[in-house]
Amino acid sequence: MTTIDFSPLFRSMIGFDRLSNALETAYRTEPGGYPPYNVEVHGENDYRVTMAVAGFSQDELEIEVTENVLRVSGARGDQDKEGTKFLYRGIANRSFERKFQLADYVRVVDARLENGLLHIDLRREIPEAMKPRKIAIRGDDAKLIEGQQQAAKAAA
Repeated sequence: MTTIDFSPLFRSMIGFDRLSNALETAYRTEPGGYPPYNVEVHGENDYRVTMAVAGFSQDELEIEVTENVLRVSGARGDQDKEGTKFLYRGIANRSFERKFQLADYVRVVDARLENGLLHIDLRREIPEAMKPRKIAIRGDDAKLIEGQQQAAKAAA
């Protein structure tokens, strides 16, 4: 029996956690790409994207939300000193762009850079009209409101 893992499809979708949990299966792959990131759930409607952006200053990072897509990019200029020779260069000095698909009603509430980690806090705010509500069910013997009782007597 072969199982299919849909988690790569949902790694960059925030607010779709119920759907991703339903489709998640055994096959796991490690997320790739640069820079590495985490997507955390903090409560029912709060999320945090944490990206490891060591070496980038606040001015070199840009966060933008357009049509339910969160785009995080970093652009670094040439900061190599003239005449510097490297025996080994393991620190990435490249620009990046990451995109995350946001569910409806998910918005960015905060972004901050701490110790080389970019934290982006998100919150899902469903409008009152879209929230589920309970509807009272009346039975055959339900009592009418006083005004309705008087109107029913007057009509008879």
